[in-house]
Amino acid sequence: MESYTVPPRTRIGHVHLKVSDLEKALFFYQELLGFELTQRYGTQAAFLSAGGYHHHIGLNTWESLGAPPAPQYGVGLFHTAIVYPERRDLASIYSRLMEANYPLTGAADHGVSEALYLNDPDGNGVELYWDKPREVWPVKDDGRINMYTRHLDLADLLNELNE
Repeated sequence: MESYTVPPRTRIGHVHLKVSDLEKALFFYQELLGFELTQRYGTQAAFLSAGGYHHHIGLNTWESLGAPPAPQYGVGLFHTAIVYPERRDLASIYSRLMEANYPLTGAADHGVSEALYLNDPDGNGVELYWDKPREVWPVKDDGRINMYTRHLDLADLLNELNE
């Protein structure tokens, strides 16, 4: 098979999750994280977005109503990553999560981004992050990106809200 490279402007458009309880999932994605409901199909499915897009997140119970969470150790989706435009936006959602006493599963500085990790009500991993400007990304001597995982200073992140 001939080598192929995905076009540079390609992007991942949305995630569609099987959930056990649509109302709990809607509370998490709509009320806590702030996505807008764009369409709902009764008690079985809903679509949410940011900024009026048709949908970034789909939720359904078609094959999963009342089901237990997927096992932690097995194949499947590791996490859905939601990118925020600015560091201040990440600080705002972190403040909101703290106010709601919603637990994080981690927080990291990856050199190219800063990220918060948590689970939705069904145990699906969620990464909330912002990309640092490209000019500050760490690079190796050969010019390739040199990502890492280091402690994210959450107090410093919250200071974004005071500036």
